[in-house]
Amino acid sequence: MHVNRLLLAASLVVVALVIQVSVLARLHLPGAVPDLMLLVVLGLALVYGHTGGALVGFGAGLLADLAPPADHAVGRYALVLAVIGYFAGLVKPEKGQVRSAAGPMVVVAVAAICSTLLYAGVGALVSDSSARGVGLGGLIFSSTLYDLLLAPFVVPAIMALARKAEREVVADGTEGTAGSAAGDSAYRWLAAGTASGRGGRRGRGLIGRQKGGVFTGKAPSKVKVSKIKGVKRL
Repeated sequence: MHVNRLLLAASLVVVALVIQVSVLARLHLPGAVPDLMLLVVLGLALVYGHTGGALVGFGAGLLADLAPPADHAVGRYALVLAVIGYFAGLVKPEKGQVRSAAGPMVVVAVAAICSTLLYAGVGALVSDSSARGVGLGGLIFSSTLYDLLLAPFVVPAIMALARKAEREVVADGTEGTAGSAAGDSAYRWLAAGTASGRGGRRGRGLIGRQKGGVFTGKAPSKVKVSKIKGVKRL
């Protein structure tokens, strides 16, 4: 991941975690808690693709596992969001542009159902009893409903921010390439000028030699080399 992607994803994940723990978890809604972290991961995965979605999902899930008041095994939610982010990135639209809202809403609904089932399945594998006594059907229905209600306000905004950051990187790269090309062209012009100057000097030397040897009919005088005393020849 690029630095701008990493900074944007980290900022959005931290803000989503703070809102989810301090606001959404204190609403005491029936059933599950609205999963703002899941929506952020889905929005970024739909722009960054499957690899970026998996990395963002793992980091977001691990942060949620470590943040208080977490009551489950560390790494459980990280695995869930990594898998969800990977598969959500596989349905990334071309150029990150969404033609209709139906596609992202379907992705959110499927992700909410699969994340709840996967979370319960991982808990059963690691013998985590934190979710015992809670109806799985009620959790699936409530989590899907809450996520679908929040999705129109969260997912488009996350995707817009991610696309804007991508366009800025492309623009900076284009400007840098144009600047380097302009510098190369300027250097080539300078090199050409230098070469012509050297050629001019060589031409003047040749003319001078011809003037001294051909036009005047005299051979150029030989330079006598005399030995310098006190200097050893190696």
